[in-house]
Amino acid sequence: MILQDWWFTTLMGVKEPIRSPLKGDTKTDVLVVGAGASGLAAALKLASSGSKVVLIDKNICGGSSTGKSAGFLTPDSELELSQLLRKYGTTGAKDLWEVAAKGVEIMVSNIKEHKIECDLQVQDCLFIGKGASGWKDVQDEVEARKKIGYSSTLYTESEVPSVLGSKAYSGAIRYTGTYGVNPLLYAQGIKEVLLDKGVEIYESSEVLSYDDHTVRTHLGSVTADKIIFCIDKPKKEITKYSEDVYHAQTFLSISEPLGDNDIANLFPQGPLQCWDSDLIYTYFRLTGTKRLLVGGGDMLTTYAKNDTTTARVINRVINNLKEKIPSIRNLRFIQYWQGRIDMTRDLIPTVLRDPARPWTHFVLGCVGLPWATFCGDFAARNVLDSKELDDEKFYRYFSADRKFFIPTWMENILGKQLVFTINNAWAKYKQRDATSKI
Repeated sequence: MILQDWWFTTLMGVKEPIRSPLKGDTKTDVLVVGAGASGLAAALKLASSGSKVVLIDKNICGGSSTGKSAGFLTPDSELELSQLLRKYGTTGAKDLWEVAAKGVEIMVSNIKEHKIECDLQVQDCLFIGKGASGWKDVQDEVEARKKIGYSSTLYTESEVPSVLGSKAYSGAIRYTGTYGVNPLLYAQGIKEVLLDKGVEIYESSEVLSYDDHTVRTHLGSVTADKIIFCIDKPKKEITKYSEDVYHAQTFLSISEPLGDNDIANLFPQGPLQCWDSDLIYTYFRLTGTKRLLVGGGDMLTTYAKNDTTTARVINRVINNLKEKIPSIRNLRFIQYWQGRIDMTRDLIPTVLRDPARPWTHFVLGCVGLPWATFCGDFAARNVLDSKELDDEKFYRYFSADRKFFIPTWMENILGKQLVFTINNAWAKYKQRDATSKI
């Protein structure tokens, strides 16, 4: 397999994919730093309101975590609904699930309204259980959806092969209202929309310093009344909140096109986007070009400090999946890539107004395109002083001042990597905290 992001392969031939770097000094109403899903959503909301907007990114629009993701548009990310219910109670779980559901709605609406060609696929979600514990996870998810009022379809072990060509899973839950997308083409499509709305966009423009209302790059600067940082892997020179995020490394691979008979064997009732119940889960879906996209990782590399670039991890993921799904055992995978997904200690994004610089907002640690999209849109609405009902409650959910199983000061003793790993697992499987009373 070739080490190359498939989404970058599909970008070939797109009109004007790269904007020139920022040169010289400029002023604007609002500066958005970071052109991933959250930054693009923020810039679009601001530009649609009539604000003068400058958008800068150290890469290209969508070129970091967004353009390396699997393109799943689902409220699920690292936390299932049953896990949100355990941690936040009925009201909190519904609030946060609908955060991501709103993110899905925003993205799909943008695609349809602006006719963005980004391989939008209508694909139901299928959460598949492995073994006895996985069957319990599936049942928990069904009960959570019933409690909150969401519909779903339950499949027992004997029924799973009717929707997925495998007899290796102990059960599954399916629900609708979810999609697959080419995330890099989506980002580049939004870039064209923003340019049409008069937004100044500068790519290859990394922020090197931030002082008062001005940020500086290697060739220029932007001074703005308001600033929104929608960035991943933030440096401490930019914000003290860089300590609030770490990363998970995941791996993705794309196959040769499948034949129609192969697709029918794999998805007897039509393509689905799937993931299993493992802590480091395997996930897969079909693209519009009939290629199978597979992702996953392992415990050794997911939280590793340094990048792993060999095919070893993704080959193991693919081979394990082939053992479970006979119809893909001869399928050849042609490209693979790895990426780092920023996350917080409890897997909930951090969105805040900087108390020391109230004109500055941060969107950090968003796991999943819909979460990032909602949070960018949310930050922009608050820059615009939107008075929409219930916005303040999300600042409580997304506050940087949250409690964790292992306190943050222990990172100085045990190391950030280990403490983040333990806190992530605790948040996913055990945590019940004070915010459940919201």
